[in-house]
Amino acid sequence: MMELSRREALQWALVGGGTLLFPWTIAKPAFAQFSPQIPRFELPFKTPPVLNPVRSDRDTDYYEITLEKASVEILPGLTTEIWGYNGITPGPTIRQRGGTQSSGGKESVVRFINKLGMDAQGEEILTTTHLHGMASLPQYDGYAEDYIPYNFFKDYFYPNDRAATLWYHDHALDFTARNVYMGLAGMYIVEDEYELDLPLPKGEYDLPLILQDKQFAVDGSLIVDDNNQKSIYGDVMLVNGVPWPRLSVERRKYRFRILNASASRNYHLVLSRYQEAQSLGDEIIVIGSDGGLLGSPVFLKAPFQPLRVAMAERYEIIIDFSEYPLGSQVYLRNIGFTGTIDVDTRSHTLMRFDVVKNASDDPELPSVLRPVQPIDIPANVTYRKFRFERNNGQWKINNKTWSKERVDANPQPGDVEVWDLVNPGSGWVHPIHIHLIDMQMLWRNGLPPRPYERGWKDVFHLGEFETVRVVGRFGRRDESEFGEFIKGKFMMHCHNLVHEDHSMMTQFEVGEGGDDPITGDPAKPIEEMRPI
Repeated sequence: MMELSRREALQWALVGGGTLLFPWTIAKPAFAQFSPQIPRFELPFKTPPVLNPVRSDRDTDYYEITLEKASVEILPGLTTEIWGYNGITPGPTIRQRGGTQSSGGKESVVRFINKLGMDAQGEEILTTTHLHGMASLPQYDGYAEDYIPYNFFKDYFYPNDRAATLWYHDHALDFTARNVYMGLAGMYIVEDEYELDLPLPKGEYDLPLILQDKQFAVDGSLIVDDNNQKSIYGDVMLVNGVPWPRLSVERRKYRFRILNASASRNYHLVLSRYQEAQSLGDEIIVIGSDGGLLGSPVFLKAPFQPLRVAMAERYEIIIDFSEYPLGSQVYLRNIGFTGTIDVDTRSHTLMRFDVVKNASDDPELPSVLRPVQPIDIPANVTYRKFRFERNNGQWKINNKTWSKERVDANPQPGDVEVWDLVNPGSGWVHPIHIHLIDMQMLWRNGLPPRPYERGWKDVFHLGEFETVRVVGRFGRRDESEFGEFIKGKFMMHCHNLVHEDHSMMTQFEVGEGGDDPITGDPAKPIEEMRPI
């Protein structure tokens, strides 16, 4: 009798309507319907540490990160096992000078070493690292089956060709949701000369806000419950790994780099002067999206103009605390989101800002940030349509599940294509991530995109009964000095990580003859590791 692989057995269970859980799924204990409760806004805000290179040369910085288990205190008085980059979650932030070499830009080499060991079922924890938003060669993109086994390492090469807020996270086939939920996520910031010369908040006034939600058992351990292979929600809201933190601020402008690193939760963000209700007129200024700065600032006033942040999206915002008197308390709130199973009101307030000090310096926000040139669409442009839906108990794209043997689009290097991303049903939204390139949104159901969606993006929120039309140029982002067009196979998938893990993923191939994403530069045993 032919032996089925673990993945094949799971797929048969789904098709047959079985109730087999994924090997990593931990059922929710009957005694732990909700996480242990803690007071909100008592823990101080923390910024993930910035990782220094282990060495540098004229054009490259070299970094090293070890994936390992650690016991940390997230809920006061309890310890939680996490799987972390350098043993922390979120992982350390990499801040990299990018852009052209002539303007001081550098490439990066990041070594990831897998020391995670075994999971609770005695299976080896496989991992692969995707630097989300980077135009990497196929073998350095974190392809879902390009594994780093336990006691192996891999060096990833990154060109840093666009200034933007990116993030690195696990991307292992079928286990991305578990691995990211357990802690494998971190921020990667690329800055270039142009951006650094703008009068934007810098240093201690430029802060990450990594949003996640977790559920904990009474002993502090993480509960991974995928809601019958549909979603993972937690009832403790974390910002940079801290539940409901408070941040003391000065009366001046701050820049916050928002990353939705949740497995399945979307956010509608507004400011409010009230903890459990909404005040009027509080303003968020959006200056950047996935692919970097917008052309000009976008002003959003609460409560009728929330900033919508789907899973894996990044937005950079300015909050001007000079609008609030000393002693004010201002809350970052999530006022709800349709299309998900999300009814827990504890997710509605995320953190508190305490205005405690006057500021000596507060630069004016520029009216022009970085011009976004629209992509020229040729008359003979290729159109493609991709439908994202659930049927026969499976998450599918164009009625197909993932296969590394199949390519569903083959644009040639330099081609411009228009893609329609379609969600034909209700009940679920799908944040669609397209690897390799940044694209531009043309319309949503025939209507113009929201003003803050009119920049370069790699994740597109696809709501219920929506069609989103996007345009992109394949192979590389521009005609800069960064070399030849990139060829090869790259993934597209839903970034609700449970949907991704249950086969809502496909791939396209740019041109022919590109490096193989699995065999192009495979991971090596730790015994072969030499100083980077």
